[in-house]
Amino acid sequence: MMQLSPVVKQLLIINVIFFLGCFTLPHATDWFALHYYDSDQFHTWQFFTYMFMHGGFMHIFFNMFALVSFGGLLEHFWGSSKFLFFYISCGLGAALIHMGVSFLTVHDVLNQLAATSISTEDAHLLLNVNYSNTLNAEGQIIGSANDILNKYHFTQEQFNLLSRAIAEYQTPTVGASGAIYGLLVAFAFMFPQAELSLLFIPIPIKAKYFVPILLAIDLIAGFQGTSIFGGTSTGVAHFAHLGGALTGFIIMWMWRNQKYNHNRWN
Repeated sequence: MMQLSPVVKQLLIINVIFFLGCFTLPHATDWFALHYYDSDQFHTWQFFTYMFMHGGFMHIFFNMFALVSFGGLLEHFWGSSKFLFFYISCGLGAALIHMGVSFLTVHDVLNQLAATSISTEDAHLLLNVNYSNTLNAEGQIIGSANDILNKYHFTQEQFNLLSRAIAEYQTPTVGASGAIYGLLVAFAFMFPQAELSLLFIPIPIKAKYFVPILLAIDLIAGFQGTSIFGGTSTGVAHFAHLGGALTGFIIMWMWRNQKYNHNRWN
């Protein structure tokens, strides 16, 4: 049986605890998932805690499988402190890039709605309303949200546009994928000739080709699923993946002249 490296083991345990804890804490997602920075549910600690939250069994399974597969080897070469620094940095980078894209998406919609002359306060209220509690039996919006829509005479087209911003604003981000993508980039840097394969591409591909192909797929999916470019959300935080990979690339570029196996932090 493979022995887990110390930090990988601890990260694995923390992720499982968070995952199981969500079944007993009904508001865990509200507290620990990453919400839009201007949301009423945003807290600064979410930049850290979101990477230990997952949306389902398969989500956590594949992320933890990748953590064990790639993380242990990297921790062996770097030492625990250096590995943990890299992992957390990639997770934070993923969150920041994702938040930046969300900001552009929300403000692109608000700019397009400028003709309605909606105030900042009313826009904030519309973006934060829990719409599941503001619908009547016929599925029509009631209450303060409906009053604001009528106040500015929103057309159906304008409301559909606003719905894109609401989805971006209210959908929390969870998962270790951003940090995992950073590990993939680091692995490709250190072991470019190692052969990897995807489930839907069973042919082994060298890491130096595999990782760029995976990132290209995420980039295309991200552009197609972002409302800035007229797409529909896929429910996957593609730009968080890319943000983690970019952070990992920058760190590895800074470390490129160092000898990985002789430059441990502990």
